This record gives sequence, structure tokens and C-alpha cells, in this order.
Amino acid sequence: MKEEQVILVDQNDEQIGLMPKMEAHEKALLHRAFSVFVFNEKNELMLQQRAAHKYHSPLLWTNTCCSHQREGESNIDAGKRRLQEEMGFVTDLKETTSFIYKAPFDNGLTEHEYDHIMVGHYEGNPKINPDEVEAWKWMSLDAVRADIEVQPELYTAWFKIIFEKFYQHINIKK
Repeated sequence: MKEEQVILVDQNDEQIGLMPKMEAHEKALLHRAFSVFVFNEKNELMLQQRAAHKYHSPLLWTNTCCSHQREGESNIDAGKRRLQEEMGFVTDLKETTSFIYKAPFDNGLTEHEYDHIMVGHYEGNPKINPDEVEAWKWMSLDAVRADIEVQPELYTAWFKIIFEKFYQHINIKK
């Protein structure tokens, strides 16, 4: 199978090229990505624990799903596609904000992403894809914040950044 391409972008999120995902992470080049946050009626966030074999951040807790847009794919369509692939359901999504972050990992790879944050609503249990997700749970935002303060090593770099800097964009009360 051909390696997935990521969309290289400039500081204004304008596409400047395509590159295999692993190469972009090895070279720490800025590329487009997204992070989906799904809430239930109790305003609890669905978290996923990344699968053990992931090439970075294995077994860390993070937002409902995240990935990279494909060329020609809208942010919303990409979020819905990946939500289905990882968590086994689809729901309406709304874009709230975007930001650039850079996070190096111990394995020599670096996430340097122009990350689009989307939120949605879902009631029920996901049908997780074990190739992508180890486990899942609902947590209140207050409980997530408290746990990150006590055990930051259990969470992905991007999730902690979003939670610290963009809390108001994910805390969408019904």
C-alpha cells in the first residue's frame, strides 16, 4: 500500500506541496492536520487511547480522533472520514479554530502541524478500530484538566496544547 501523503502548507495554511507522511514527520515540515472533539449530552469528552503499535505517542490518551486531510478533502470531510475509520461512527462536525504547533518525539520524528479543531456531538458507544485505538472513555472537561495536571505524561502533546491554549474552542456547552 502506498504511504499516505500529507499536505504541506505555509504559515497561512496555503498548500505548497505534498509529501509522504513519514518523511514530513522526519523533516519536521509544516503540514495540515485536524483534531476532533466529540461530546455527549453531559458535556463529557470522548477520549481515545492510541493503539500500542502507533509510531509515536502509543498508548497515550488524546481527543476523539485526529489525522491529516487528503488533497482536495475539506477539513469537515476529513474529520468525518477519520472518525468513522478510528471510532466507527460519524456525526456532524463544526470547525472552531486552528493553530500551529511543533512537538518533537523521542523517536526522532516531529509533529509540525497546522491543526484544525472541530467539535461534534454523539450519544452511544463507538466501535473502535483496534489498529488505531486501544481504548476509549467519556470524561468531563474538569476531570481531564485535573488529570493532565497530575499525570501529563499520559496525554499526547497536541492534546495538552489544545487543552491549555484553546479550551474555549472545545468547551462548547449545549
